[in-house]
Amino acid sequence: MYKLFVKRVLDFVLSLIAIIVLSPVYLIVAILVRTKLGSPIIFTQERPGKDEKIFKMYKFRSMTDERDENGNLLPDEIRLTKFGKALRSTSLDELPELFNILKGDMSIVGPRPLLVAYLPRYNKFQHHRHDVRPGLTGYAQAHGRNAVSWEDKFAMDVWYTTHITFLGDIKIIWDTIMTVIKREGISSETSATMEIFMGTSEGVEANWRAPH
Repeated sequence: MYKLFVKRVLDFVLSLIAIIVLSPVYLIVAILVRTKLGSPIIFTQERPGKDEKIFKMYKFRSMTDERDENGNLLPDEIRLTKFGKALRSTSLDELPELFNILKGDMSIVGPRPLLVAYLPRYNKFQHHRHDVRPGLTGYAQAHGRNAVSWEDKFAMDVWYTTHITFLGDIKIIWDTIMTVIKREGISSETSATMEIFMGTSEGVEANWRAPH
């Protein structure tokens, strides 16, 4: 009942309340983004949702558009300013995704929506992360964020799709809040954000194991 009906109702009601309550925060962040990073204030990008249906995800812009002499975007670690890092470490850049939740593209809790380019790179097991709506936060975000390997992250995502409960979602939200407060797992060990997923090499398995 919770997974099929109640979860969506709660997503709609809670995202609507959050948008109203946080409207002053939206305004302040929007002004800061416009002042420090320029336009556009909102960054939109196509992401795969439930059943791999493509939707446009909204985020506050956190990087500049600096390019090299050939017009190519510079690496993330160069375009990600001190202000952008602060937005990401506090997850304030994610606030516009509440509108995606309101629309039904996303859920409050679920596997994070990743790049469309990753779809053909998933193995059969990893594709199951799209059996449910993607989330503003998820089990992987509450247990390592960007500091765990792609294989571990996807193992957590797929495990979550078959273990969705109300109390489980509450715990994930609480653990996420603690992770944000501690500012843990913002970057991977070798990247300012997270390395590009190129696919899982033959024989590579997740080190993470499901809780008993």
